[in-house]
Amino acid sequence: MGFATDYLEQIAQLGSHLPLPRVRALHLPPLADGNRKWGEFCALELADGSLGLSYVMLDDTLERLTAARDALGIEGADALTVARGYAGHDPLRKTLGFAAANAITRHFFDRAGFSPQDSTDSIGGLAPGAGDHVGMIGYFAPLAGRIVASGARLTVVELRADLAGPQPGFEITLDAARLQDCNKVLSTSTILLNDTLDAVLGHCAGSRHLVMIGPSAGCLPDALFARGVTGFGGTWIEDRDGFVATLPSGESWSRFARKTMLNSSNYPGAAALLARLG
Repeated sequence: MGFATDYLEQIAQLGSHLPLPRVRALHLPPLADGNRKWGEFCALELADGSLGLSYVMLDDTLERLTAARDALGIEGADALTVARGYAGHDPLRKTLGFAAANAITRHFFDRAGFSPQDSTDSIGGLAPGAGDHVGMIGYFAPLAGRIVASGARLTVVELRADLAGPQPGFEITLDAARLQDCNKVLSTSTILLNDTLDAVLGHCAGSRHLVMIGPSAGCLPDALFARGVTGFGGTWIEDRDGFVATLPSGESWSRFARKTMLNSSNYPGAAALLARLG
C-alpha cells in the first residue's frame, strides 16, 4: 500500500476512538502572491479551530481551488470524508484531503496533549560536512548554499527540467536514482502530494539520515518513519486568529507559528498517543 492509504487508515482509526469536528472553512492564499513562500499553502480548518496545511502550487491547483471554492461544499462537511480524497487522483480533492487529514492530526495531537518539539535548525539536524554526500529532493536554494559551504557534496533531484544542470558547487538532476549514492537526504514535504513519495524513498534506502521538511508536513509521521524517514519537520500554528487573518493577504504568517521536528526519540507514536485518550 502507498503512504496515502496508510495515513488514511490511521486517520480512520482516530475517528473510531474520538469524535472528529466537522470542517469549518477553507482558507486560501491570494493568486497574486502565489509565487511567494507564504502564498503557497492553503489551510483547512475544523470546527474546533484545528488547522491543516497543504501545498497548492502544483500545476493550476490554486487557480482551480479559487474558482471552485463556493462549489466545493467544504463548510460543514465531514472531515474524514474530505480526508479520503487524499488517496484519489483528482488534484483538488487530493489537496483538500491532505489538508483535512493534517487538520485531524492536529486535533488528535491537541486532544492527546502532545506538542512537537521546536526544530533546532533549518536542515533538520543533518549536520552536513566534508565526507558527506547530501541528496536534496526539491531545490531549496538558500539551503543548497549552506550545504555546499559545509564541505559536503550536494546532489539535487528535481522534477522541473528547466532547473536541471550544473550549478556553482553542485548539480541539479532529474534522475532520482542518484539518491542511492547519498548518505544524508533532505526532502521537501511536497512529495507527499505529487505522487512521487514511495518511488523516491525507494532510492534512499542507503541513507543514514532522511529528513523531510515543509509547512505542509503536518501528518502523522508513523508511516513515514516506517519507510525510512528519520526526521519530520513541519509547522505548528500557535495563533489561529492571526494566521487565518494573514493567510489571505499573502504576507508572512511565520510569527503565528513555529517550526517543529519529530523523530523516533521525541515522538511516542500514534498508538501511544491514542492510549492517552482512554
